[in-house]
Amino acid sequence: MIQLDVSIMGQNYKLACKEGEEETLRATVAYLDEKMTAIRDAGKIKGTDRIAVMAALGVTAELLSVKSPDGPLSGMAIVEVKQKIAAMHTVLDSALAPQENLF
Repeated sequence: MIQLDVSIMGQNYKLACKEGEEETLRATVAYLDEKMTAIRDAGKIKGTDRIAVMAALGVTAELLSVKSPDGPLSGMAIVEVKQKIAAMHTVLDSALAPQENLF
């Protein structure tokens, strides 16, 4: 595990992630910071805990809206779809790789 120092709305946090996932965590933190800062700057909601809850609700609504409602990818999040596509690419790459002449 790797520990990263990040800041969300000016508050510092030390977060852990798996090796190789640092950029994803940094992008996630930046996205959350942007959402929370926008809510705070709108001035209608006071208190970091309330801002965090409103940001969580907004991000959750975004997540649920990107799930496929029906079909073979029904209920899957975008990350899961990307993982399935990567697995399919691996299978296709191995199937299409030049075969050695067996004769």
